[in-house]
Amino acid sequence: MPDPPGPIEHAPEDSASSPSATPAPPASPAPAEPTRPPLAIVDRPITYDEARIARTIAYRRAHQDPAIRGVEIEPRMIILHHTGGGSADATWRYFDRPTIESARKTIADAGDLNVSSQFLVDRDGTIFRLMPETSMARHCVGLNHVAIGVENVGDLDAHLLTDAQVEADAALVRDLKARFPAITHLIGHHEYLAMEGHPFFVERDPKYRTRKADPGPAFMAKVRARVADLGLEGPPVR
Repeated sequence: MPDPPGPIEHAPEDSASSPSATPAPPASPAPAEPTRPPLAIVDRPITYDEARIARTIAYRRAHQDPAIRGVEIEPRMIILHHTGGGSADATWRYFDRPTIESARKTIADAGDLNVSSQFLVDRDGTIFRLMPETSMARHCVGLNHVAIGVENVGDLDAHLLTDAQVEADAALVRDLKARFPAITHLIGHHEYLAMEGHPFFVERDPKYRTRKADPGPAFMAKVRARVADLGLEGPPVR
């Protein structure tokens, strides 16, 4: 709505008529909030058939709740990882297997369900969705039932994580928070043990714990700096 006209300046008394008032120009509209383009995500699903669903339920009953009957989760946090290798294709093939390899004894002793994650980020920043965000993946002890896992192709030595992965992870975190507002936490896999004692952490086997270094403090600091405005919590400070 335009502003009301200002006061009228009257002409001198001997003038034949008074000039009309000139209304003030309308206020400029507020600048529009910048819009973000839709995030590009490539669907590349791993096998999540009835056999894998059955293994997932069995794992959940053993480690979370004996009464669980499904694979659905309500995402409350995001956990960033790295794969330990340099190939997205090799990681996809590994996750596609239904059962864990026996050589990974600590993990295999806790159940034959193979590890996986909901997302895989290649070294050029390409984001692959491997499975639905609300289906449980086995990627982090004690937190699988509330966490979306994001694997980054790389390691801490021969295949250092890239700037493109930092940007992709930040964009994905932002996208997931927008679609799942209940998400309150963002952590790295190396930080998960600090969550023990938090209500999110549920692991029925007190001896089942692993030590992790991925994706490392430097990578997490870069991603967190790019999503600081979201106010996501990290692990508890002890």
